[in-house]
Amino acid sequence: MNQFKYLKLSKTKKIRFLTNYSKGNLYIVFLHGFMSDIEGKKPKSFLKFAKSKSLGFLTFEYSGHGKSSGKFIKGNITHWTKETKIIIKKIVKKKRFILIGSSMGSWISINLFKYFKRQIKGFIGIGSAPEFLERLMWNKFTKKMKREIKNKGILNLKHGKYEYPITYQLIKDGRKNKVLNKKIFKNISVTMIHGGNDESVPKSYSKKVLRLFPSASRRLIIIKKGNHSLSSSKNLKKINFELNKIISNIF
Repeated sequence: MNQFKYLKLSKTKKIRFLTNYSKGNLYIVFLHGFMSDIEGKKPKSFLKFAKSKSLGFLTFEYSGHGKSSGKFIKGNITHWTKETKIIIKKIVKKKRFILIGSSMGSWISINLFKYFKRQIKGFIGIGSAPEFLERLMWNKFTKKMKREIKNKGILNLKHGKYEYPITYQLIKDGRKNKVLNKKIFKNISVTMIHGGNDESVPKSYSKKVLRLFPSASRRLIIIKKGNHSLSSSKNLKKINFELNKIISNIF
């Protein structure tokens, strides 16, 4: 059974997290996607993998997600990046870690390189979606939708079975967090994994992320019949296989 815990960041904010403490010097840090949580198959799979390798593990829910406190509509990329930075410093501390970012989690992962230059030893992106707020939402909104979000401050966006409350402040904050025009010179392994049948984020976004890392050992893996989530046991096995490769290169 997973032992979820809470970390108090302020009087009004507590973040739900899941960890595997390790005395060793390497952690796996998993960052989930937009409006997701840590009760899915991916965090469970990575926790199990970390335990099998005697590695540390950390995952958590950004404010407004899952059972962490806060309202989703108050959050944005800047807030969630700051929370991530604080939580890593409190739990992983000075130890080395490998980042695994799923969808929006990959965008937040890229933001972290400026804070943890020496500690990040590898990066895996799953259906990476940097700058999705502008490129995959705002740019595809109709004039009517743009007018509504500007006037009301919020738009309830339907996508498949889900409805997302998209705020105007979230869109504007996304513009302050541009990452695709940057270069990160780190000699690490960077692997992007994308579903061939991803209907939410085009495969080109994983390619864009790889171009940010000119000095890295880069790999792009397209899982032919994979969707955006890549949460099936078969897909998770492939992701863990790639994770194991990165770990082997570190030790």
